[in-house]
Amino acid sequence: MKNEINTLATALYVKIDDLLKTAPDLAPSRPRIGFTPRLTDAELVTLSVMQALLGFTSEARWLRHARAHLGHLFRYLPKQPGYNKRLRAATGLITHAIRALSVDTTL
Repeated sequence: MKNEINTLATALYVKIDDLLKTAPDLAPSRPRIGFTPRLTDAELVTLSVMQALLGFTSEARWLRHARAHLGHLFRYLPKQPGYNKRLRAATGLITHAIRALSVDTTL
């Protein structure tokens, strides 16, 4: 099962990263000066879609699970407040990504 989750995470990341490359205006705006996020927008959306697909309703539980089982796939996993803040800022991107994923699948 672990191999299937790794494959799902990789496929989701590639799809979402390609989506962001074709439409960079979907990403949340950031100031030119300041810190660059350690978690990319594609990684953030991948984590949020996997959270929904795997049925985690608690962000804290999801991040604990992701750290234990998916930490090797992501170079950085934020704590719950940072994850929540980034998710709220990226709602438009997440909505667009979910639409794109639903169009590509027959389920």
